[in-house]
Amino acid sequence: MVHYHYGRKILEERGWTFQAVVIDGRRGMIKVFEGMPIQVCQFHQMRTVTKYLTRKPETIEGQTLRAIMLQLTKSTEKEFTQLLFGWKKKYQHILTDKTYVTGTKHWYYTHKKTRSAYLSMERNLPFLFTYLRYPELNISNTTNSLDGSFTHLKDKTNIHHGLRKDRRYKMIEEILGGEED
Repeated sequence: MVHYHYGRKILEERGWTFQAVVIDGRRGMIKVFEGMPIQVCQFHQMRTVTKYLTRKPETIEGQTLRAIMLQLTKSTEKEFTQLLFGWKKKYQHILTDKTYVTGTKHWYYTHKKTRSAYLSMERNLPFLFTYLRYPELNISNTTNSLDGSFTHLKDKTNIHHGLRKDRRYKMIEEILGGEED
């Protein structure tokens, strides 16, 4: 996350002002932009849940949790929160069930992937509806428009495959500060 703090600092030193941010949900990014409206990309949240549950979960608990996730873009914050915490109340055991390794004191969560999907949703919940809380800022609920904006930056840096990290950062700094397209 040091690189993100550094990137923010460089942009602010060059006169950029952040009113709000839309992030992909990486851990630690919230701390980088603490104190301003933060929106976690709803598309990335859906991808994270799909990574853990797949598109066709085998268990009823997983199927129900995925169905809730698919309501994300169609729900209000209150509705989505009620669905999510309703799931937690009904399936609390999924989050705590442990399987012990025979003959040892070692254990693992029995439903690790479903647990991970739920915990990701719960952790990001305060940031999934920020765009609705600040309508005057016109915050997007996804990073889709941003992902395309940085394609030229990625293309220019990827041309130089063997570039050392310090030189790559210097190159990015020059592109962001000195280029006008």
